[in-house]
Amino acid sequence: MKLIIPMAGRGKRMRPHTLTTAKPLIPVAGKSIVHWLIEDIAAMTDEPIDEVGFVIGDFGAEVEAQLLAIADQIGAKGRIFYQEEALGTGHAILCAKECLQGEVIVAFADTLFRSDFRLDRSKDGVIFVHQVANPEQFGVVKYNQDGVITDFVEKPTEFVSDLAIIGIYYFKSGETLNAELQYLIDNDIKEKGEYQLTNAMENMKQKGMQFMPGKVDEWLDCGNYAATVYTNQRVLENKKEQFGLTPGRFPEHVQIVEPCYIAEGVELSHCQIGPHVAIGKGSKLQHCNISNSILLNECNLTHFQCQDSMIGNQVSIDGRSQVYSIGDFSSQG
Repeated sequence: MKLIIPMAGRGKRMRPHTLTTAKPLIPVAGKSIVHWLIEDIAAMTDEPIDEVGFVIGDFGAEVEAQLLAIADQIGAKGRIFYQEEALGTGHAILCAKECLQGEVIVAFADTLFRSDFRLDRSKDGVIFVHQVANPEQFGVVKYNQDGVITDFVEKPTEFVSDLAIIGIYYFKSGETLNAELQYLIDNDIKEKGEYQLTNAMENMKQKGMQFMPGKVDEWLDCGNYAATVYTNQRVLENKKEQFGLTPGRFPEHVQIVEPCYIAEGVELSHCQIGPHVAIGKGSKLQHCNISNSILLNECNLTHFQCQDSMIGNQVSIDGRSQVYSIGDFSSQG
């Protein structure tokens, strides 16, 4: 089983946090978004993932090393591919054409999910969907009485379905997907100026391939900082058994309202932390009250209160209280 993760976008809606960190490597609940995504997909299929292809921009050697290490942790070989120009989802996948062999999962790296179902590998393809209240904002699918998808509809102006495509797909034949994506490129078939995966899937459907919906229980978007803070909250809740704190780890004047993720080596003094807080390594907090927030590494906060916030790496603040979205290396006080 191959896994392809297109993640070359610049993450403009996540600025200032993505000015210094690639969006899929921003941590929620102590692990990067892409790390959680890979672990959850690996747990969903009974076939081991032997190769993970990351499609990235010019993120640098350090980021590439982190990605390869994530693949290694699930026992897979990591490979790096580059998308030098934003030419659409179909083009991004084709950048990793060496991975389009045999069974393939494609997962775009700005979304997480929760689901109890196992991947049905007997189908030609599975498109992961989630029921939404506002389908006009998404690409949606329609399916017939046999559960076979009949239509892909992008942002419908009238109601046709409330099953939104979440950006995760299974293809039984990577070779077929490769051929259909290459056909789009060779014939310059674009949608809104880009080569789209949905056009390739429509061609595959017209040739008799059957796609089934794979319904997930929860869909967690990481498109902007507020959505990422909410995703942090849900991951902490959904996986709370992973985040229990050692009794006596912090002194009596520190109150922890679980679930929280607090990295090893974090120093807390006269603080109330939680619920739903993630604090990165090397951080030092004194006289702070933090809830429902993400603090990255090496934050130095004193007499500080916040909720529903995201604080970048190496941020220093003394005596502030509000909702924050602060990028790396900032200071106030």
